[in-house]
Amino acid sequence: MGSPKKNENKGFFAAMSSGISMFSSAMHRSVNGFLGYEGVEVINPDGGKDDAEEEAQRGRWKQEERDGYWKMMHKYIGSDVTSMVTLPVIIFEPMTMLQKMAELMEYSYLLDRADECEDPYMRLVYASSWAISVYYAYQRTWKPFNPILGETYEMANHGGISFLAEQVSHHPPMSSGHAENEHFAYDVTSKLKTKFLGNSVDVYPVGRTRVTLKRDGVILDLVPPPTKVNNLIFGRTWVDSPGDMIMANLTTGDKVVLYFQPCGWFGAGRYEVDGYVYNSDEEPKILMTGKWNESMSYQPCDLEGEPLPDTELTEVWHVADVPKNDKFQYTYFAHKINSFDTAPRKLLASDSRLRPDRYALEMGDMSKAGAEKSRLEEMQRAEKRTREAKGHNFTPRWFDLTEEVTSTPWGDLEIYQYNGKYNEHRAAIGNIDDFDNKSIEFNPWQYGNLSTE
Repeated sequence: MGSPKKNENKGFFAAMSSGISMFSSAMHRSVNGFLGYEGVEVINPDGGKDDAEEEAQRGRWKQEERDGYWKMMHKYIGSDVTSMVTLPVIIFEPMTMLQKMAELMEYSYLLDRADECEDPYMRLVYASSWAISVYYAYQRTWKPFNPILGETYEMANHGGISFLAEQVSHHPPMSSGHAENEHFAYDVTSKLKTKFLGNSVDVYPVGRTRVTLKRDGVILDLVPPPTKVNNLIFGRTWVDSPGDMIMANLTTGDKVVLYFQPCGWFGAGRYEVDGYVYNSDEEPKILMTGKWNESMSYQPCDLEGEPLPDTELTEVWHVADVPKNDKFQYTYFAHKINSFDTAPRKLLASDSRLRPDRYALEMGDMSKAGAEKSRLEEMQRAEKRTREAKGHNFTPRWFDLTEEVTSTPWGDLEIYQYNGKYNEHRAAIGNIDDFDNKSIEFNPWQYGNLSTE
C-alpha cells in the first residue's frame, strides 16, 4: 500500500478506506517485527558530517571509532547481520533479544481491557494500541546481545504476568516466548533476517505473534511492517518502519490496518500512524490516529471512513513518563526488565540478567564486556563441536518444535509451542526460601539438553 493521501472531496480517512482491497493478501502473513531498533530524533534522513559530529557528543561513538568500525564491516555489505561472528561491544546495549521481547509487556493492561471489552471493534483498538505502544521503547539505536543457544529470560511481578522466552535455535537465530495472565496468553516465534547495506540495515520480521483473549477465546494475529536502520555508522542513527501493521481477529475475520508514515526530510511525517478497524466485510468501523512515540486515539466512523457526527477522538494510550538523559535511553520499564525486581523466585541459571558481558556493559566496563562476550561465544562454538561430534541435537527445554510451518514474505517459519513445563518447574520450587538470584552463575547449558553438562 502506498502512503495515504488526502482526498479533497472525502477527506483523509475516506481516501484510506478506498484501498481496503489491497489488504486481503496481507492477511495471510504472520510475522513478528519487534526487533529492538527504532530511531531517535531525526535532523536529516541522509545524515552528514554535522550530524555525525553532534551524535559523537551525545553517545559512545567517536569519529575514529566509526572509521575503524567501517573498515571492519564494509566487507559484510549484502550479508545477513546475524551471520557475522564477531561484532564490537561498543554497538551493544546491556540487554538481550530475549529481554527485548519482554518490553512488549509494558502496556499489557491494554490487552486486559481488550479481553474485558464486549465490543469486538474496540477489542482491536485496545489490542493494536498495545502493539504500537512498544515502538516508543524501541527507539534506542544500540543493538541487543544475541542470546546464547538455550539462554532464557523470565519476568514476573508485572500485571500478574508470567513471561518466559528461550533461544531455541542458533543458526538461524530463533527465539520463542510465552506470556500469560488471567486475561490473555501471548505466544511468539521469531526468526531474525537482516541485510547489511553498509551504513544501514534492513530488518525483515520473520516470525509469528499470536494473542489469545481468554474470556471468549478470541485469537489475534499480528503483522508489523519491516524496519530499516539508517545511518548506522555515519550520521545520526535513526530507524523507519514505513508500511502497514495488521492485526487480524482470526476468530471473527475483523481486522485493524494501521499505516506507519515514512519519514521525510527533516522528520516530516515522522512517528505518524493512521488507519481503521474493519469488520469481516471490510467495512470501516473505527478510525485510529496518533503517533507511536506519544499516543493513539480512536473515533467511530461511517462507511466512507469519516468520523460520525457528535463523536470525538478519544485517547486510548499515552506513553508513560521516561527518565531524562538516561545513559542507555532506557524507559523505566526497560530498567525493571534488567533488574532482579521483575525476577521470579530462584532464577534459571540460563537467564539473560546473569550474563557477565551484559552486566559488565551495564556497569560501563567496555573492556570486560568485550572479553566476556568473546568467551561466551567461544563456549557456544565449543559446545556445538562437542555436540555434533556425539551426534546429539539441541532440544529446547520450555518450547517444543511443532509440525506447523508458516509462510511469510521472507521465507517459511517453523513454529515452536510453549510446552507448559515451566509452570511445573515453578510449582516445584515454590516453597524455596533461601536463595540469592544475584549469586547464580550464568549457565545456559545446565539442563543436559546441550552436551557440556
